[in-house]
Amino acid sequence: MKRSIWILLMVMALGLSAKSHPDKNFHIYLCLGQSNMEGNAPIEECDRLGISPRQLMMSAVDCPELGREKGKWYTAVPPLARCNTGLTPADYFGREMVKAMPEDVKIGVINVAVGGCKIELFDPAQCYDYMKNQPDWMKNFASGYENNPYKRMVEMARKAQADGGVIKGILLHQGESNTGDKEWPVKVKDLYERLLADLELKAEDMPLVAGEMLSAEEGGQCASMIDIVRTLPEVIPTAKVVSSAGCKGAPDGLHFTAEGYREIGRRYAQAMLNN
Repeated sequence: MKRSIWILLMVMALGLSAKSHPDKNFHIYLCLGQSNMEGNAPIEECDRLGISPRQLMMSAVDCPELGREKGKWYTAVPPLARCNTGLTPADYFGREMVKAMPEDVKIGVINVAVGGCKIELFDPAQCYDYMKNQPDWMKNFASGYENNPYKRMVEMARKAQADGGVIKGILLHQGESNTGDKEWPVKVKDLYERLLADLELKAEDMPLVAGEMLSAEEGGQCASMIDIVRTLPEVIPTAKVVSSAGCKGAPDGLHFTAEGYREIGRRYAQAMLNN
């Protein structure tokens, strides 16, 4: 019994040590949103090649078919959200960040996203009631996070902090399902401030980068939401908005092609690097 208590105390001490002595060269980025952050385009062979061992992802779900366990780090070979999701902006965000950073810096992403969801799904006070009236396919996506993606993100982010990682920013691509909702920026602000409080982060150190919806020029069905997304810096001073202009769109008018995801992912990185 005494030995068991001693082992438990040692494990706790190691966890506290990692959090109190973070690795300033392990940069973590939290990625949230709906299907365009989840990743909708098919993953191509080039997307699996040339990935640096310094580019990492924490699996937010168990994926035995991929040899991944929830809460553990892996080289960031797509998919980066759940087990069967597609290419996401986070893929080429990570590549660009690794390229720009010194060789002793690791980049880690945690991607928690649910296709088709409104921003309300990321409010733990509303998520369960919100999910009750959603289609079965969305319920299936959300079930991977026990219908509370915000809680799962906080759980994973705290694990990353315990591993010594330093959270450096938040990436958001959400809004298609809130098209026309002028309260969306305030709802994002609530989400942002909740993350800051729950993860003990400071706003001045925590840029939020949001991407625009697929543009009208690319047939974007939700392009009218872009004007609302662009107001985000008015309510979150540390927010930046990434343009989707010229990012290729899929025929459905909602999602980017693989080429489009690569380009907008690079733009997320440039916005973060220029912070």
